[in-house]
This record gives sequence, structure tokens and C-alpha cells, in this order.
Amino acid sequence: MSVRPHLRWFQVALLVLAAGVLSLSVTSCASSTFDGRVYHDGSMRFRVGPIPSTWRGITVDDALLAFREDSANATVALNGRCGVDGDDVPLVSLTQHLFLQFTNRELVAQQALTLDGREALRTEMNAALDGVTKHYLVYVLKKDGCVYDFMYIAAAGGASSNAEFERFVQGFSTLE
Repeated sequence: MSVRPHLRWFQVALLVLAAGVLSLSVTSCASSTFDGRVYHDGSMRFRVGPIPSTWRGITVDDALLAFREDSANATVALNGRCGVDGDDVPLVSLTQHLFLQFTNRELVAQQALTLDGREALRTEMNAALDGVTKHYLVYVLKKDGCVYDFMYIAAAGGASSNAEFERFVQGFSTLE
């Protein structure tokens, strides 16, 4: 099955994370900036909630921001894309597309909520990629022609949620 090009980042990131191969710096490219609260790359600008001191920045291919929480053996990643599928694809479908290449998918919980003044979908799932089962907490948000994916990836059987990750997501807002 072919992977939609705009979802490739998620699967590459998860393969890297499952293998445990991580770099030590926050993802950046020549035209993007992140000051610890605000990200800007020319096509999008947003603010995130507080980043705990226990999270260290890492580089994950095609993720805008990524962090490792060593004490919880967990990874946090955030990606956004504009003008690709933001208007015509439901949140449930966008979430399902993130897990197309996964096996042993077990939906733990899913709920619609409001994030940055728009409907978002929070999904908690256990799933395997290349035989490695992990616990995923994913938020998907569509706003102003852009789609934002937030994920918390932990060992299978991990905590059902992470309060610091929830604050990070709830602090998200797009900026003009």
C-alpha cells in the first residue's frame, strides 16, 4: 500500500523512534525558528504550551518540533502542513491515515474537543509498527487550511495520558 506523501513524516518519525535513533537538537531548518514557545517557518506560525524541563529537543525527519522525555521513555512530536488536506478530510480519517501502516491497532479512547477555537480529535491507541508495539496519544486539528498533528509516543502499557503533554497541546494557538 502506498503512503500519502504528506503522511510520510509520521511513519518515518515513528520508525526512527521505534529504533531508538534520536538526535539531540530541536528540529530546525534554515527558514524556521522556535524560541521555546513560538514556531515560525514562513508558511505557519503558532504558539505551544509550556515545554517541561524534562523534555529535551530532538531531531525527527519531517516533524516541526520533537522532544524526548527520557524519564518516561516517551517522545513528543508536532507536525503541521497547509494546503494539502485541511478542508475536505474529516478528523477521523486524518487520524486513521496516520496509522495506515500499523498492525495490532487497539483503540483505547477517542473524543472530539475544542482546541484553539476549533474542533479537534484526541485519540489514544496501542499499535505496532514493524513489530514494535507502542502507546500513542494523538491530537489532530484542522485550522485555516492547515492540519496539525500532535503525538505522545510511549512504551506499550504506558500511562493513558501525560499531563505535561496535555498542557503542551492545550496551549497551542495559531498566530497571524
